[in-house]
Amino acid sequence: MTRDNLKLLEKRFADYCKSFALPNCEDQKNLLLKEQHTYNVCKNIVKIAKAQSLNDDKISLAEATALFHDIGRFPQYAKFRTFRDSISINHGCLGADTLVEEGILHTLQRSEQETIIEAVKFHNAFTIPDLENPETILFLKMVRDADKLDIWRIFAEYYKGSEEDRASAIGLGLPDIPTYSQGVISSIYEKLVVSHSDVKTLNDFKLLQLSWVFDLNFGISFRILLEKDYVNRIAAELPHTAEIRRISVILQNFSHHKAFVQV
Repeated sequence: MTRDNLKLLEKRFADYCKSFALPNCEDQKNLLLKEQHTYNVCKNIVKIAKAQSLNDDKISLAEATALFHDIGRFPQYAKFRTFRDSISINHGCLGADTLVEEGILHTLQRSEQETIIEAVKFHNAFTIPDLENPETILFLKMVRDADKLDIWRIFAEYYKGSEEDRASAIGLGLPDIPTYSQGVISSIYEKLVVSHSDVKTLNDFKLLQLSWVFDLNFGISFRILLEKDYVNRIAAELPHTAEIRRISVILQNFSHHKAFVQV
């Protein structure tokens, strides 16, 4: 994919976002959050792709996967007024369908279209599926890492922000009580990503986000994570217990190790 191809896709994405302009200010705030998130994920994936020593065309393809990874969020929000897949629709699958139905990628080579569509479809899956094409798996891993890095940023700011500054659609409706589930803690001790089915409280969700550390794929991703101090920033919003301190140490040690033993 050339830079000219990418520039054309960037215009198509911007035009698609504009087509969802809504009269309510809060709705627009929520959609703008996703648009800005997309551009941040693009920046992240370029860093990750360059660290893999990919050529310029492959870096552009990686950026295109990031550009469209959340395209399903726009029709999702327009129809359901929520970003919660559990009570609406899987935004990854919706995004993949949208790319096909709207013909957004029609100017690309078939193999490039398939890579982007598969990456969009599975970027939010609990685990990476067993896909046949190794290159598609590489791009999927890159967009998953790039996405997590910016979601950490969003929530680190959200937890610290005032109620009036928060985008309403980020809220999950979970009980904000000073407890957390032992099953969630156990998953982290076992170095596993916490399952959404185990999340009962807002603190459980914060711990789920921290457990994403175990799902990162590249050394550069861990280095960005450490540079931005996301583990400590989110852990600071949890109860100040000895157990949470132990969890933070486990996550930090794991990240430091992976930051310098992976590409």
